[in-house]
Amino acid sequence: MPPPEGDPVVLEPAAFTTTWVDADGGTLSLSRDGTFLADEVCVAVDWYDSLTWSGTGTWKQSSNEEQSFLTVTFDTAHAVGYSETHPETERKPDSYAALRQGKALKLWTAIGDPDNDYPNCVLNSRAR
Repeated sequence: MPPPEGDPVVLEPAAFTTTWVDADGGTLSLSRDGTFLADEVCVAVDWYDSLTWSGTGTWKQSSNEEQSFLTVTFDTAHAVGYSETHPETERKPDSYAALRQGKALKLWTAIGDPDNDYPNCVLNSRAR
């Protein structure tokens, strides 16, 4: 699955501090103090299908010359995988990459096995 429409963008940390919303109404609210509150927000963990997680945690921003990335770490581990005999948990899903499409800002991450054409997890906000 290709990235969603938009151009890679480098964002200042203040641009992240807002509420981001996914296609199903899940939210990720980032605070200036580096904490967040998530409510059924889409995340990607390795090759697994789309997951939604809720909870609190911390976030950090990083950038290269072309694009910013958001990494969230949940306070409590969430179940991932499908094995009841070997359950796995994770606190840190894959990072989101920043895009700008016109005035709209997006954070996105690929979901699932790329060979199976899963949709992307996209969080939307408005540029300031």
